[in-house]
Amino acid sequence: MIFVPGSLGKEEKSSYFCYDKREKEYEGASPMRNIKLTIEYDGKRYSGWQRLGNSEKTIQGKIESILTQMTGEPIEIIGSGRTDAGTHARGQVANFKTTSSLTTTEMLSFLNRYLPGDIVVKEVTEMPERFHARYNATGKQYSYYVWNSPIPNAFERYHSFHFPKALDQEKMEQACQKLIGTHDFIGFSALKKTKKSTTRTIEKITIERNGEMLQFTFVGNGFLHKMVRILVGTLLEIGAGTKELAIIDELFATKVREGAGETAPAQGLFLDEVYYK
Repeated sequence: MIFVPGSLGKEEKSSYFCYDKREKEYEGASPMRNIKLTIEYDGKRYSGWQRLGNSEKTIQGKIESILTQMTGEPIEIIGSGRTDAGTHARGQVANFKTTSSLTTTEMLSFLNRYLPGDIVVKEVTEMPERFHARYNATGKQYSYYVWNSPIPNAFERYHSFHFPKALDQEKMEQACQKLIGTHDFIGFSALKKTKKSTTRTIEKITIERNGEMLQFTFVGNGFLHKMVRILVGTLLEIGAGTKELAIIDELFATKVREGAGETAPAQGLFLDEVYYK
């Protein structure tokens, strides 16, 4: 089964879900290729990245469905990490294996033709066989947006968190300096119990204001479940004066989630970039 660019009409889509193993064996095995995708998406309509149950409501499920149509093979993609329901990405990375002979340019065209408009593949790259989007990642950058004004913004409500209280940016930046470095961040995560290490290194945190919009940017070697959102919630409470700077050191010592700030809502979070060597 070979895809000819431009030949797939809307009414023909379902035929590409059928993968005929006998046909593949008859044609002879093609070399296995490892394809990397760089993806951006608006997560407002989706139940997060990971395919669970109804795959039509997840980013992974949507992309796998189109890749299966495109290649005639059952495709499973590996993401650099999960993003939660309602969160967004500018630079999510995933990879998949295929024997398809399509060029990366043809793949890019096909994906962006048939994916919904709120999921866009920015780049398709052929990678060495051993490349793994998750295990080869060395770090990530996230941004979180806060609309800091007494009056909400109708156009930013799905891509930022409205926080009406006045904020002391200098105090929040002092808190950021305490967070930078290598620490056990279990107290700033939604994890209950885990045998895995919860020590992470944050290399940089910046807070930039553009009018009423605040952008919190975090760069680190990895982040625990909901860690960025809990860090933002804690910084906002420090900035609003409802928590003291000392809470940062206390949480590193006690490792108890209840002492941190509220988890900032999902809609303000963006995965900006995934770093590789």
